Amino acid sequence: MDLGKSPHETTGDAAARPVFDATITPHRSLGRSGFRIVMTLVCLASIVSSVPFIVLGAWPVAGFFGLDVLALFIAFHVNFRHARAFERIVVTPLEIWLRKVSHHGREAVWRFNPAWTRLERQTDEDYGLMALALVSRGQRVPVAGELSPAERAGFADALGAALASARRGPDYTS
Repeated sequence: MDLGKSPHETTGDAAARPVFDATITPHRSLGRSGFRIVMTLVCLASIVSSVPFIVLGAWPVAGFFGLDVLALFIAFHVNFRHARAFERIVVTPLEIWLRKVSHHGREAVWRFNPAWTRLERQTDEDYGLMALALVSRGQRVPVAGELSPAERAGFADALGAALASARRGPDYTS
């Protein structure tokens, strides 16, 4: 999948060099090969389970087993479609570039000045960091919604450090 490029990735000067570049994608615990294995096992279990009903003359029950397999297949298909969504955040001393692409392929891009942007955190004492947003000049854009509270906290720390570094300006020593 082509994630696109920030306009700053093509220039070579220190002011446009990314301080932070992260892509957040939804976590999926089951890959394509795991999906094939699960669906094969479910199909086999449905066939084996429906044979006694067919033998006893209750053949419509086999159709309901088939509907269960179809419903599971559709649920996995929807899940895999949602896995195509992502967020990309690039921080340079000149700007913060945020690109969100939905699972439908709809794209939204925001650009912020690092000097005027702050990171807003909503923390719950029991669950940890529940929400994270970039706030600049009255505009609030949620970020890292796909991450768990612990992952979001680590991401917030790294992004906060990058914002602080971007506010200090470019490093011309390297």
